[in-house]
Amino acid sequence: MPAGFREPSANELFPELLEELRRLEHALLPNRPPSSTVTINRNAQFKPHKDSGAGNGQSRSLIVGLGDYKGGELVVEGTEGAIRYAPLEFDGWNERHWTLPFEGERFS
Repeated sequence: MPAGFREPSANELFPELLEELRRLEHALLPNRPPSSTVTINRNAQFKPHKDSGAGNGQSRSLIVGLGDYKGGELVVEGTEGAIRYAPLEFDGWNERHWTLPFEGERFS
């Protein structure tokens, strides 16, 4: 956790899952500080938006797509990023981003 911030209480609901997600994050980007908040989306296709809240001390979002799907790229400020098994960092609080259509089962 960034200095001055408390662990979100929701992190206590599934501590083993959170630990595995943090291990995955470290494997993908070893020099990135651990995320304070994690969201798992299943088959979610988001319209253009900016994230709300302050990120609990984080300044960068990290996304990776998992599953058997085609399409579903993340668009950040008009630039498409293929995220299937490929991490992408961006500023979700200041950059508009959205999901392109996809087929199959997609987790992010």
